Amino acid sequence: MTIFITGASAGFGAAMCRRFIHAGYRVIGAARRADKLADLQNELGNSFLPLVMDATDKNSVDTALSNLHGEWAEIDLLVNNAGLALGLAPSQEADFADWETMIHTNILGLVYITRQILPRMVARNAGYIINIGSIAGTWPYRGGNVYGASKAFVRQFSLNLRTDLAGTKIRVSNIEPGLCGDTEFSQIRFKGNTEQAAAVYQNVDYLRPEDIADTALWLYQTPPHMNVNTIEIMPVAQSYAGMNVCRNE
Repeated sequence: MTIFITGASAGFGAAMCRRFIHAGYRVIGAARRADKLADLQNELGNSFLPLVMDATDKNSVDTALSNLHGEWAEIDLLVNNAGLALGLAPSQEADFADWETMIHTNILGLVYITRQILPRMVARNAGYIINIGSIAGTWPYRGGNVYGASKAFVRQFSLNLRTDLAGTKIRVSNIEPGLCGDTEFSQIRFKGNTEQAAAVYQNVDYLRPEDIADTALWLYQTPPHMNVNTIEIMPVAQSYAGMNVCRNE
């Protein structure tokens, strides 16, 4: 069985590569950073295939996929993990370039890779797609604006894939993590501001990347007649806020 994981160089992606390799699967790890992928290959051995690819660049995706041959070309599980958040400013102050980058990565990159891999799954009538969404796609928060909207797209796209694939044996799930530390997520969101990034996780028993990797592996190993449409995961420390009410002074 061949597993294809995007955003494999760190965080959820690297943790999933490790989990699936240790469970006995072949793993293609796709990411932009060749050095990080090389480190993973040194760690994980020949069952891991590094694939340098930019999920936001169609030509890069096409070239990378064309270089897969033999058993590596028959992808049994696609994990659309590549994604990011940039900034936490309110919509009226946000950097539009950040919005574009999130849309290109979280939406356009995800759907293009899916469109390129899905036809071969349909032809074999076998396969699984796991998308990595976010609780931000369901629960709004200040400054979440386009990031949350992009993850809402991932949620709805996943459900619509299920509808299109009705009658086939292909499964689709959307994992929606909450607050998760030990990744580069907040470092990227706050553009290298380590103090601001660290404050997000201060005094919180947050989720770990391994929790999401364990979830992805569990999903893949569930019986083939079973489809988990959406799975929302939060640390115990995180819950729902009450509805905000703005009162007159």
